[in-house]
Amino acid sequence: MEEVRIGIVTVSDRASEGIYEDLSGPEIHRILEEILITKWEPIQRIIPDEREVIESTLISLCDTEGCTLIVTTGGTGPSPRDVTPEATEAVCDRMMPGYGELMRAISLRHVPTAVLSRQTAGLRGICLIVNLPGSPKAISETLPHLFESIPACIDLMGGPFIDTDPEHVVAFRPNHR
Repeated sequence: MEEVRIGIVTVSDRASEGIYEDLSGPEIHRILEEILITKWEPIQRIIPDEREVIESTLISLCDTEGCTLIVTTGGTGPSPRDVTPEATEAVCDRMMPGYGELMRAISLRHVPTAVLSRQTAGLRGICLIVNLPGSPKAISETLPHLFESIPACIDLMGGPFIDTDPEHVVAFRPNHR
């Protein structure tokens, strides 16, 4: 089984400057460790809320680092500095809006302000980029649900086989290889 490279990108001015500790990136890593059976390598970045930096980081992780999946956290709200969805859309060939719809639906069960979230996802080559919410709690509520379909998406893109631990997440595969 080939090793899967997964980018974990925290988009935060304050975390990138060391003003506060990044808790969201490590939460993504923890959840992936819990749910993935497939051998994987995390490629982690903490970057500021700068559109050009976000775009160049996503491009580098896809095109140079060979990531099959990139999961971002932060920069998806209505603040003028929140530009992660715009940067994601700018570097993607096609968008996958269903992931954002799913995350908002899940988050609305917990907080009414989930409607303010602008999470999205898209495809760049054979890499899926998913913009998660910025809080560790929201990440833990949404990321496992996304992995019910992420392996099938990556299969359909021609990427590597990603398997999940069925005790945590059962990945649905309509055309299991």
